[in-house]
Amino acid sequence: MRRNELTLQALFNEELGAVIQVRAEDRDTVLAMLREHGLSRCSHVIGKPATRDTVEIYRDAKCVYSEARATLQHIWSETSYRLAALRDNPQCADEEFARIARPTDPGLQFAPRFDPAEDVAAPFVSTGARPKVAILREQGVNSHVEMAAAFTRAGFDAYDVHMTDLFEARHRLADFKGLVACGGFSYGDVLGAGAGWARSVLFNARMAEQFAIFFARPDSFSLGVCNGCQMFSVLKAVIPGAEHWPRFLRNRSEQFEARFSLVEVLDSPSIFLAGMAGSRMPIAVAHGEGRVSFDSEAQRAAAVSAMRFVENDGSVASEYPANPNGSVDGLTAFTTADGRSTILMPHPERVFRSVQMSWREDAAGEDSPWMRMFRNARVWIG
Repeated sequence: MRRNELTLQALFNEELGAVIQVRAEDRDTVLAMLREHGLSRCSHVIGKPATRDTVEIYRDAKCVYSEARATLQHIWSETSYRLAALRDNPQCADEEFARIARPTDPGLQFAPRFDPAEDVAAPFVSTGARPKVAILREQGVNSHVEMAAAFTRAGFDAYDVHMTDLFEARHRLADFKGLVACGGFSYGDVLGAGAGWARSVLFNARMAEQFAIFFARPDSFSLGVCNGCQMFSVLKAVIPGAEHWPRFLRNRSEQFEARFSLVEVLDSPSIFLAGMAGSRMPIAVAHGEGRVSFDSEAQRAAAVSAMRFVENDGSVASEYPANPNGSVDGLTAFTTADGRSTILMPHPERVFRSVQMSWREDAAGEDSPWMRMFRNARVWIG
């Protein structure tokens, strides 16, 4: 018994260390690399993944310790849980802590209803025509470089357009086919989520007219992501078909949420999501004010929803953190009746390449399934 106690003391000490997981066939190669760096004396093969939901420790072919994963994870997480319950929304803290004991969870999944490897824009890109898209930003906005890269890969000429470029007439929206408002923190969000950015347009007659004319053009498209989603929702009075879009309020968790969340693409007329309905795929999320808020049930019924958060089993996400902001029915994207304008809180531009994802399938190609959104826009332009 004393020997078992010493084994556990050695394993559960708080000395500095690291655990790395490698494929079985790579084990000897990794150990050889550690030897080359003089780390062989403190490097050991300590275990392998188990098929049961338990943690087991063996010595000399005898089990010296066994405990359910959920029990150990509860112990490990309890301090963080209690702090979160005091600091944040206590109900969200309870929901996240309770998830640890769920008996089954299929985990994140890629379940597209289309072939992610198919480049639907290829016939249009091959013509050499590259429609112009304005990647719009304001001070505090980010992700514009990733957004430009995604649209460029899809066959567009992407232009970095700051709001000052429009105010000073260095650029005109009339010169572009597409307009994309990017994520971030315009005006530091101190004027409300995207509201300050939107009002810099609405409170300037010349700018309001320019935006209204652009949105009304039948050959134009627009996309608002995260902060840009919030900004477009405040601009809905000048966006045809957007009158039922919701407002976006502080997350139910009362915290900024940066996660890799699972969403389901809903059936909608959005030109960006054409052919993607029913797909369930993880996507980057990063926002502090993404909770959907409708003024009435009538508005909720009339809004054209395009995407929602779901649990790993595909059911609608109502609890935290699968629903990271507390939006009703997990809703997180909306579009207009004609589909030319779409807003969403998650960030497809941050995951349009498979290598950008914190987890991906082994068979993932260079382009992630989210690249289809940008190629759909190119197909719509024709």
